[in-house]
Amino acid sequence: MGGEIRMHARVIRILTEEGRVTGLVYTDEEGNEHTEKGDYVISSMPLKDLVLAMSDVPENVREVAEGLPYRDFVTVGLLVDRLNLKNETDIRTLGNIVPDNWIYVQDTGVKLGRIQIFNNWSPYMVKDPDNTVWIGLEYFCAEGDDYWNMPNKKWKGMAVRELKKMGVIGGIENVLDAHCERVKKAYPAYFDTYSRIDEIISYLDGYDNLFCVGRNGQHRYNNMDHSMETSFQTVDNILSGKKDKTNIWNVNTEKDYHEEKK
Repeated sequence: MGGEIRMHARVIRILTEEGRVTGLVYTDEEGNEHTEKGDYVISSMPLKDLVLAMSDVPENVREVAEGLPYRDFVTVGLLVDRLNLKNETDIRTLGNIVPDNWIYVQDTGVKLGRIQIFNNWSPYMVKDPDNTVWIGLEYFCAEGDDYWNMPNKKWKGMAVRELKKMGVIGGIENVLDAHCERVKKAYPAYFDTYSRIDEIISYLDGYDNLFCVGRNGQHRYNNMDHSMETSFQTVDNILSGKKDKTNIWNVNTEKDYHEEKK
């Protein structure tokens, strides 16, 4: 419908004029700068990066943005021929593997935080779901620390050792393939300057045509459904000409939230 998606474009500056966002500047893969004008800007980039890309930001707002904290993580993917975990539930699964999508690790003797079983999201994510299991091992760290900078080979070795220690697999002989991914700003955190985030919200809401959506866009630990809802609300506001953005920022602020199976 006339839309265009530009891949590998990194926004480096937000252009503003007289209380409106007029456009942005981004770099392509070669590092060349491009300017894009627009009537509306819907931002899902980290709130911290958005504010720091703007000019003439009040000192207090910039201070809050600079102090917003995040947790990063590294996922080590392992393709294994089997898991030692037994399916002792009444839930039927392909290959009779345990039915969990995520398994939270409580063992303080390992650094591993969570095991994700991709087969249980969809068997189509695995080439041979009858005979192999793809698992993702999630390690929480901070961008730039010793773990973040650890070579992929060491990550994979540590992942195998920890799974063996917990009895999830027998050892390296069960591993058929491996892959490592680093994810920046995966989890917005609620400490440091987060207690002053209303100063950022109040400032950004002063720009009528700027809308912040999603987990990083609002610095809020939203699930996918809530993240999508912020975008739905944004589109409704634009189409109706509504200036007040309270409904967008209020998504997932209710005290109780329960996922229900219907």
